[in-house]
Amino acid sequence: MAAHKNGSLIHIINRASVFFKNGSYRKRILLTSLKPVQCQRRTVSSIGDRNTNLTPHLSSNLAGWSYNELYELSVKDPETFWGSIAKERLTWNKPFDQVRDCEITSGKINWFLGGQLNVSVNCLDVHVAKHPDRVALVWERDEPGTEVKVTYRELLETTCRLANTLKRHGVNKGDRVAIYMPVSPIAVAAMLACARIGAVHTVVFAGFSSEALAGRIQDAQCKAVITCNQGVRGGRFIDLKPTVDAAVKNCPNVQHVFVAQRTTNPTPMGKLDIPLEEAMASESAQCAPEPMGSEEMLFMLHTSGSTGKPKGIVHTQAGYLLYAALTHQYVFDYHPGDVFGCVADIGWVTGHSYVVYGPLCNGATTVLFESTPVYPDPGRYWETVQRLGINQFYGAPTAIRLLLKYEESWVKKYDRSSLKTLGSVGEPINHEAWEWFYNVVGDGRCPLVDTWWQTETGGVCIAPRPAEKGAEIVPAMAMRPFFGIQPVLMEEKGKPISGNDVSGALCIGQPWPGMARTIFGDHKRFVDAYFKPYPGHYFTGDGAYRSKEGYYQITGRMDDVINISGHRLGTAEIEDALDEHPAVPETAVIGISHDIKGEVPFAFVVLKEDPSLNHKAVVKELRGLVAAKIAKYAVPDHFLVVKRLPKTRSGKIMRRILRKVAMEQTGDLGDVSTLDDPSVVAEIIKAHAQYKSLTSQNK
Repeated sequence: MAAHKNGSLIHIINRASVFFKNGSYRKRILLTSLKPVQCQRRTVSSIGDRNTNLTPHLSSNLAGWSYNELYELSVKDPETFWGSIAKERLTWNKPFDQVRDCEITSGKINWFLGGQLNVSVNCLDVHVAKHPDRVALVWERDEPGTEVKVTYRELLETTCRLANTLKRHGVNKGDRVAIYMPVSPIAVAAMLACARIGAVHTVVFAGFSSEALAGRIQDAQCKAVITCNQGVRGGRFIDLKPTVDAAVKNCPNVQHVFVAQRTTNPTPMGKLDIPLEEAMASESAQCAPEPMGSEEMLFMLHTSGSTGKPKGIVHTQAGYLLYAALTHQYVFDYHPGDVFGCVADIGWVTGHSYVVYGPLCNGATTVLFESTPVYPDPGRYWETVQRLGINQFYGAPTAIRLLLKYEESWVKKYDRSSLKTLGSVGEPINHEAWEWFYNVVGDGRCPLVDTWWQTETGGVCIAPRPAEKGAEIVPAMAMRPFFGIQPVLMEEKGKPISGNDVSGALCIGQPWPGMARTIFGDHKRFVDAYFKPYPGHYFTGDGAYRSKEGYYQITGRMDDVINISGHRLGTAEIEDALDEHPAVPETAVIGISHDIKGEVPFAFVVLKEDPSLNHKAVVKELRGLVAAKIAKYAVPDHFLVVKRLPKTRSGKIMRRILRKVAMEQTGDLGDVSTLDDPSVVAEIIKAHAQYKSLTSQNK
């Protein structure tokens, strides 16, 4: 089916294009010490890899330099390296007069001081001036074959109308705006509109509960919320407006809720609500961009940590944008004219950096994927690759593990010859998934880049590319640091580990432009979490192995954080939700491995001594509690009711023992000498055996 293409507001429903004519609507618009197991040594050459001494060049001063030369300069003389690139790659209102001012021990991170620019100008206006009709966005809607193409000119016009709408309703520079929307062009325009007027956006994944949304709105002190009446995913309607209504009841700072229409289903409107499309219709398609200092806030994004309260990670203007754009170009070997397909949700940092800001800063055509990998069938990704001519495909190992369980015919029935680079993100990719992705999807001809990075890093930090021409790619390894990234492995006492074939805590030895600047409203927590554990270094929270060749492989989290389908979630956050149940005095949640999701939560629950308690009913209520307070994906896969938890004499729960029990690895529990009562372990092992027996009987 032919692609739809509409004008300024860029949205359709029922295959009807909508556009402005003579300043008004033609029709009403609807927004429709770990060491990994070593596999057989097999590497992949750079077949299909077009990098030759980094072309196009990073900057005119660095033309012709090799990866090794550029990397060496980036860590030894970052001022020269990043300064020359920033001057040429970004459009400035006012040039910066100092490349950096950083003191990593105190979490003081400043780049391109004195400079002023506007991110939306760098993502839109500079490209409209050169090629206004180039496609910026391809909205791959949930309904197959109904994609919408949006040009840079159309996206700029929509962004300006939305920006003017926000300004008219009192949203000014520095105000925070929550965006709770599905993947769509209007969501991208909302992000860029905030950037244009100097407001700070905080995108909340449109699967979070009203309580989780309210907590993020309150933490950011948001003045406004932008949402949709519903989302559409996998053929199902998902109510979003009622979730926002419930959230803002507890958010007195919210003055307006802007509501776009993704479906024709009616939505009750309250006194705070403003129909977004109607409000935009009367606004100008031009909006003067606000000059922003390099270190003023661009957005915050909440991420889980080892405590129950999510952290509002702050990213600023110039350094983040530059880093997102460079990593997008050189990690994925993006060239002008390519169609870049990152299937992440905009509610996560991957969507920020590699659906929106990185690709648009580079003038790319970027895909917005609204659906699921198995709707309407397991060939959805590959049918989309064929229909849209996608050149780079970037997705999560969770989805790959899901799809490899289906027949290869679901892949091979579609033409994937447009693909040039494959990428994985969100969690370490296992060897089986890597081999299937590379050989079946990529036909053994596309470089597969296993990327490691975090919300806090702003962009890819370790990946197989860029590299020297012909450099090997080792399956299931992130491998090489990006420019400016200096990985350091640390032992427990804080001493760097030298040499190769070693494991330790993964740290980064010096600041880079894309890294987070603080936790909103709590810089002490920022320092304590990331810079205090290993003074003079950024601590990632991950462990890593450095191979004999000096390549890096991520071995997983070292704190109480689990990775569910690429979504980072603190176990303390789940425990806080469970502990609110009146029958539950205590819980402990750990992560265990899962064939598809990577990791899933396993909850050990202590109930009050009350013979009238129905354990099954309580567990059902606990599932609902987690879904209501966080999100459905956070609900533990397993609940084991126990009489007590293993604790040290100081009262600390020994979660490593619980993890051993859950993973059925009780043959070696390690040192249990600090347990207050060692007999509790035998109790829990017995309870787990009974649980496993009942579970297998019920299958």
